[in-house]
Amino acid sequence: MLLRLLYLTLTNAFALLRLLPISDTDKNVEILTLRHQLAVLQRQVAKPRLTPPVRIFLAALLHRLPRTTLRFI
Repeated sequence: MLLRLLYLTLTNAFALLRLLPISDTDKNVEILTLRHQLAVLQRQVAKPRLTPPVRIFLAALLHRLPRTTLRFI
């Protein structure tokens, strides 16, 4: 489980480095695209199964967002 969490952390750190030189408009378009993909996938799967490392990683990401934003997610 620790190895999986380390893997998720490293891959997302590299993804963050990839996003640094991209403009805010491009980031917003990518976010909207990913949200649409998520909405489509959620219609196909009744209830996704989250593994403990994925839950920890999502909790760490969501911790940085303000509570008012989380109510709309």
